[in-house]
Amino acid sequence: MTRPLGARDRFETIYHAYYPAIHQYVARRTDSPDDTADAISETFLTAWRRIGDVPEGDGARLWLYGVARRVLSNQRRGASRRAVLAERLREELTAERRAAPADLDHVSDVFDRLSARDREVLALTCWEGLTGQQIGKVLGCTATAVRIRLHRARKRLARELGVAEEGNPTAELRGENL
Repeated sequence: MTRPLGARDRFETIYHAYYPAIHQYVARRTDSPDDTADAISETFLTAWRRIGDVPEGDGARLWLYGVARRVLSNQRRGASRRAVLAERLREELTAERRAAPADLDHVSDVFDRLSARDREVLALTCWEGLTGQQIGKVLGCTATAVRIRLHRARKRLARELGVAEEGNPTAELRGENL
Protein backbone atom coordinates (compact mmCIF):
# COMPACT_ATOMS: atom_id res chain seq x y z
CA MET A 1 0.00 0.00 0.00
CA THR A 2 1.55 3.28 -1.05
CA ARG A 3 0.83 6.39 0.88
CA PRO A 4 0.85 9.79 -0.79
CA LEU A 5 3.90 11.95 -0.31
CA GLY A 6 3.65 13.81 2.95
CA ALA A 7 1.41 11.16 4.56
CA ARG A 8 3.77 10.86 7.49
CA ASP A 9 3.86 14.60 8.04
CA ARG A 10 0.07 14.76 7.82
CA PHE A 11 -0.33 11.90 10.27
CA GLU A 12 2.09 13.51 12.73
CA THR A 13 0.23 16.81 12.48
CA ILE A 14 -3.10 15.08 13.14
CA TYR A 15 -1.60 13.03 15.98
CA HIS A 16 -0.10 16.04 17.77
CA ALA A 17 -3.19 18.18 17.23
CA TYR A 18 -5.80 15.66 18.36
CA TYR A 19 -4.06 13.21 20.67
CA PRO A 20 -5.07 15.10 23.86
CA ALA A 21 -8.74 15.21 22.83
CA ILE A 22 -8.81 11.53 21.81
CA HIS A 23 -6.96 10.56 24.99
CA GLN A 24 -9.54 12.32 27.16
CA TYR A 25 -12.43 10.88 25.14
CA VAL A 26 -11.12 7.33 25.52
CA ALA A 27 -9.97 7.68 29.15
CA ARG A 28 -13.47 8.75 30.23
CA ARG A 29 -14.89 5.60 28.68
CA THR A 30 -12.44 2.93 29.87
CA ASP A 31 -11.77 1.35 33.25
CA SER A 32 -8.01 0.93 33.09
CA PRO A 33 -4.96 2.71 31.73
CA ASP A 34 -4.16 -0.40 29.67
CA ASP A 35 -7.56 -0.32 27.97
CA THR A 36 -7.10 3.40 27.35
CA ALA A 37 -3.69 2.87 25.78
CA ASP A 38 -4.97 0.00 23.63
CA ALA A 39 -7.91 2.04 22.32
CA ILE A 40 -5.77 5.10 21.57
CA SER A 41 -3.20 2.96 19.77
CA GLU A 42 -5.86 1.25 17.69
CA THR A 43 -7.50 4.58 16.86
CA PHE A 44 -4.30 6.18 15.60
CA LEU A 45 -3.23 2.98 13.83
CA THR A 46 -6.48 3.16 11.90
CA ALA A 47 -5.78 6.81 11.12
CA TRP A 48 -2.33 5.89 9.81
CA ARG A 49 -3.64 3.06 7.70
CA ARG A 50 -6.43 5.23 6.29
CA ILE A 51 -4.63 8.57 6.21
CA GLY A 52 -6.15 9.32 2.82
CA ASP A 53 -9.65 9.02 4.31
CA VAL A 54 -9.01 11.38 7.22
CA PRO A 55 -10.79 14.68 6.54
CA GLU A 56 -8.99 17.99 6.59
CA GLY A 57 -9.19 20.49 9.44
CA ASP A 58 -11.44 19.90 12.44
CA GLY A 59 -13.17 17.13 10.53
CA ALA A 60 -10.15 14.98 11.42
CA ARG A 61 -10.99 15.27 15.15
CA LEU A 62 -14.58 14.20 14.54
CA TRP A 63 -13.40 11.35 12.32
CA LEU A 64 -11.01 10.21 15.08
CA TYR A 65 -13.85 10.34 17.65
CA GLY A 66 -15.87 8.06 15.38
CA VAL A 67 -12.97 5.62 15.04
CA ALA A 68 -12.33 5.69 18.80
CA ARG A 69 -16.03 5.05 19.46
CA ARG A 70 -15.95 1.93 17.25
CA VAL A 71 -12.68 0.74 18.82
CA LEU A 72 -14.19 1.08 22.31
CA SER A 73 -17.29 -0.77 21.17
CA ASN A 74 -15.13 -3.61 19.87
CA GLN A 75 -13.21 -3.68 23.17
CA ARG A 76 -16.46 -3.97 25.15
CA ARG A 77 -17.77 -6.75 22.93
CA GLY A 78 -14.47 -8.63 23.25
CA ALA A 79 -14.44 -8.22 27.03
CA SER A 80 -18.02 -9.43 27.20
CA ARG A 81 -17.22 -12.52 25.11
CA ARG A 82 -14.17 -13.27 27.28
CA ALA A 83 -16.23 -12.91 30.46
CA VAL A 84 -18.89 -15.31 29.18
CA LEU A 85 -16.25 -17.85 28.13
CA ALA A 86 -14.40 -17.52 31.45
CA GLU A 87 -17.62 -18.08 33.40
CA ARG A 88 -18.49 -21.13 31.32
CA LEU A 89 -15.00 -22.55 31.86
CA ARG A 90 -15.26 -21.91 35.63
CA GLU A 91 -18.58 -23.75 35.71
CA GLU A 92 -17.17 -26.71 33.78
CA LEU A 93 -14.11 -26.95 36.02
CA THR A 94 -16.23 -26.68 39.16
CA ALA A 95 -18.52 -29.45 37.90
CA GLU A 96 -15.50 -31.66 37.17
CA ARG A 97 -14.10 -31.11 40.66
CA ARG A 98 -17.45 -32.01 42.24
CA ALA A 99 -17.61 -35.15 40.12
CA ALA A 100 -14.13 -36.33 41.15
CA PRO A 101 -14.10 -38.88 43.96
CA ALA A 102 -12.89 -37.49 47.28
CA ASP A 103 -10.33 -40.27 47.71
CA LEU A 104 -8.37 -38.85 44.77
CA ASP A 105 -7.35 -35.88 46.93
CA HIS A 106 -4.60 -38.04 48.44
CA VAL A 107 -3.33 -39.00 44.99
CA SER A 108 -3.42 -35.37 43.91
CA ASP A 109 -1.43 -34.31 46.98
CA VAL A 110 1.18 -37.00 46.35
CA PHE A 111 1.38 -36.08 42.67
CA ASP A 112 1.92 -32.42 43.59
CA ARG A 113 4.83 -33.39 45.85
CA LEU A 114 6.68 -35.09 42.98
CA SER A 115 9.34 -33.14 41.10
CA ALA A 116 8.20 -31.08 38.11
CA ARG A 117 10.12 -33.47 35.84
CA ASP A 118 8.30 -36.53 37.25
CA ARG A 119 4.91 -34.80 37.07
CA GLU A 120 5.47 -33.80 33.45
CA VAL A 121 6.44 -37.26 32.19
CA LEU A 122 3.57 -38.88 34.12
CA ALA A 123 1.06 -36.29 32.91
CA LEU A 124 2.14 -36.61 29.29
CA THR A 125 1.73 -40.37 29.56
CA CYS A 126 -1.46 -40.64 31.60
CA TRP A 127 -3.41 -37.49 30.88
CA GLU A 128 -2.32 -36.69 27.35
CA GLY A 129 -1.98 -40.32 26.25
CA LEU A 130 1.27 -39.72 24.39
CA THR A 131 3.64 -42.49 23.40
CA GLY A 132 7.28 -42.62 24.47
CA GLN A 133 8.41 -41.32 21.10
CA GLN A 134 5.90 -38.44 21.22
CA ILE A 135 6.93 -37.53 24.76
CA GLY A 136 10.55 -37.57 23.63
CA LYS A 137 9.74 -34.93 21.01
CA VAL A 138 7.94 -32.79 23.60
CA LEU A 139 10.75 -33.09 26.14
CA GLY A 140 13.60 -33.02 23.63
CA CYS A 141 15.02 -36.44 24.43
CA THR A 142 14.96 -39.98 23.06
CA ALA A 143 12.17 -42.49 23.58
CA THR A 144 14.64 -44.58 25.61
CA ALA A 145 15.29 -41.66 27.95
CA VAL A 146 11.52 -41.22 28.30
CA ARG A 147 11.10 -44.88 29.28
CA ILE A 148 13.79 -44.52 31.95
CA ARG A 149 12.31 -41.25 33.29
CA LEU A 150 8.84 -42.74 33.28
CA HIS A 151 9.97 -45.90 35.08
CA ARG A 152 11.67 -43.84 37.79
CA ALA A 153 8.74 -41.45 38.11
CA ARG A 154 6.30 -44.36 38.48
CA LYS A 155 8.47 -45.92 41.18
CA ARG A 156 8.61 -42.64 43.12
CA LEU A 157 4.85 -42.16 42.76
CA ALA A 158 4.14 -45.71 43.87
CA ARG A 159 6.48 -45.35 46.85
CA GLU A 160 4.78 -42.11 47.89
CA LEU A 161 1.35 -43.70 47.50
CA GLY A 162 2.48 -46.68 49.54
CA VAL A 163 1.86 -49.12 46.70
CA ALA A 164 4.00 -52.24 46.87
CA GLU A 165 6.52 -52.38 44.04
CA GLU A 166 5.14 -55.65 42.83
CA GLY A 167 1.59 -54.55 43.62
CA ASN A 168 -1.10 -54.00 41.06
CA PRO A 169 -0.93 -50.37 39.99
CA THR A 170 -3.37 -49.07 37.42
CA ALA A 171 -2.75 -49.46 33.71
CA GLU A 172 -1.82 -45.78 33.49
CA LEU A 173 0.92 -46.20 36.11
CA ARG A 174 2.24 -49.26 34.30
CA GLY A 175 2.25 -47.26 31.07
CA GLU A 176 0.63 -49.86 28.90
CA ASN A 177 0.39 -47.30 26.10
CA LEU A 178 4.19 -47.22 25.84
